[in-house]
Amino acid sequence: MYRFLLTPRWWGINLFVALAIPVCLFMGSWQLSRFEDRVEDHKDAERQATTDTGAARPLASLLPVDRKTSGEKATATGRWGRQLLVPNRELDDKSGYYVLTMLRTDGGRSLPVVRGWLPGTADAKKAPAPPKGEVTVTGALQASESRSSKGVTTAGGLPPGQVGMISAASLVNMVPDDLYDAWVTLDRGTGPLTPVPATAPEDSGLSMKAFQNLGYTGEWFVFAGFLVFMWFRLFRRDRELARDAELGLVPEATEAQPDAAEARPHTPEARPDTAKA
Repeated sequence: MYRFLLTPRWWGINLFVALAIPVCLFMGSWQLSRFEDRVEDHKDAERQATTDTGAARPLASLLPVDRKTSGEKATATGRWGRQLLVPNRELDDKSGYYVLTMLRTDGGRSLPVVRGWLPGTADAKKAPAPPKGEVTVTGALQASESRSSKGVTTAGGLPPGQVGMISAASLVNMVPDDLYDAWVTLDRGTGPLTPVPATAPEDSGLSMKAFQNLGYTGEWFVFAGFLVFMWFRLFRRDRELARDAELGLVPEATEAQPDAAEARPHTPEARPDTAKA
């Protein structure tokens, strides 16, 4: 009954399934490990952003900002420059705005510094002016924001003195100096300002790519299950055909039709006339 398994067709089917299933399982496991790695990276970035990382280091030694240096304590020395407001920023589930002040360093470049947060609608009169003279600031280093960053205002038409996104690209037309492609949020606020906690970098884990890895994991495991299902379905069908053949239930081929010459109707041959006129 199972002699059909020795046919070339079934040798090809078995070889394909034997090779395809391990490949599907390997790819599914690999995609799952990628998802787990991204989740772990995200947790590490959050811990780094919310944990005291020890002694502060000079700003130049931490640039450019990446997943390792994001959230690290940085120090910079300079003089305060132009002050801007960043509206529609939440802190502890309350709506407010950031007070963003440019720190003009000795090298001539300006560093965006979030001095703190205030509740309510952005109002330049309520934001305290920065102190004069040379200062040294210490805070958590952050990468420039993008349009996908949490809290970013992408709509235009903001009043003068306000900016929706903290990045060199959005500040380049508002500040005459060269800008660092990074910003710092101070550890301590002054006066009414509440310090803004550091956040994990955008590419630190739980992004759309992470959930794509999880979706691909399910797809590869489904492919493996589908191969097993199709193998058993083909096996059952051929086994039933083989059993029916052994029991004589398979209809035999019809007998050969008679030859065309025999099947052709007989017509009498024309005979020559025996009488001549």
